Amino acid sequence: MKYNKRKRLFLVLAIIWMIMIFGFSSRNGDLSGEDSGRVGRLVGEWFVPGFDEWSEVKQNAFVDKVDFPVRKTAHATEYAVLGTLIFGATYEIQRKKRYIVGIPWLCGTIYAATDEIHQLFVPGRSGQVRDVLIDSCGAFIGVMLVTWMISRREKKESTK
Repeated sequence: MKYNKRKRLFLVLAIIWMIMIFGFSSRNGDLSGEDSGRVGRLVGEWFVPGFDEWSEVKQNAFVDKVDFPVRKTAHATEYAVLGTLIFGATYEIQRKKRYIVGIPWLCGTIYAATDEIHQLFVPGRSGQVRDVLIDSCGAFIGVMLVTWMISRREKKESTK
């Protein structure tokens, strides 16, 4: 009974996360650019010594320079979370490893592809095959991370 509750909880969380991804993807190009610009500015403030003393022009140039990595890191991260949540919704202890990894990764990849198609209809946005690949890698990393954590826990428990 406890096992089914866990799977249902992860399924609900995965659906909520997918809705959040859809919401971010629905923002037009200008709003999306503002979002990544704010994150780029935070990166500068947190990690670049003296960033606050730079001129506005130099700060904006930095924000423009880190825009691409910020956006792609966001893609990979949001899909790593999605892959982890789908893993939790589909994980069965007795299932073969390839299914444990493959099903959540495939679901995350399919969702990434549909999300990029959705962006074709959002003003100022575009659907990119590259983003599907980045999202797919993010989902895979999330799934592999949680698989690694479970195997570590199982090894630790078996040595007790």
